[in-house]
Amino acid sequence: MHSRIKICGFTRPEDVAQAARLGVDAVGLVFAEGSSRQLDLAQARAVAAAVPAFVSVVALFLDQEADLVRRVLAQLPVEILQFHGQEAPEYCRSFGRRYIKAVPMAGDAAGDCRAYAARYPDATGLLLDSHAGGALGGTGEAFDWGRIPADLGRPLILAGGLGPDNVAAALRQVRPYAVDVSSGVESAKGIKDAARMAAFIDEVRRVQSD
Repeated sequence: MHSRIKICGFTRPEDVAQAARLGVDAVGLVFAEGSSRQLDLAQARAVAAAVPAFVSVVALFLDQEADLVRRVLAQLPVEILQFHGQEAPEYCRSFGRRYIKAVPMAGDAAGDCRAYAARYPDATGLLLDSHAGGALGGTGEAFDWGRIPADLGRPLILAGGLGPDNVAAALRQVRPYAVDVSSGVESAKGIKDAARMAAFIDEVRRVQSD
């Protein structure tokens, strides 16, 4: 099993550079309003400039105007879009870019994973996170992984409450295509901790070598 690693919510170029040195596959930049990790375009350009070749830049949005998405795409080397809100499939595909659709897995409002897979047939991955519908992740809370269907027929990205202490168990139980972490590798919101990033990536690699 080889699971890719995405770290989300970067706000500082030096943290991105460190994550790349440690071997991360993708970095997430948050443009969603109200997030403590939200970047404006100037900040995002500075952070993205630290991303080396072969590390993907993912831009995260939440029910935002299409014009903002287009401005981000025009100014930044974004490879994948990530939509966390109630965006329609037509909206998601309108930018001509690969995209990920987040599925809310919080409590009674948990999304139907198979329904999302059917509604967004061209999504290149479904990101299962511990947020409520229409909200952001990054809460540090996990959800019940036992609720995940065995075969969604789509690359599954596991998020929500992951960290160095539980990512190995998550990988063994869920066997996702990728794992996505934000607050689990931070010393403060938006400030990534080099030691925690290293520990997280080391745990993923350890499971892969089992």
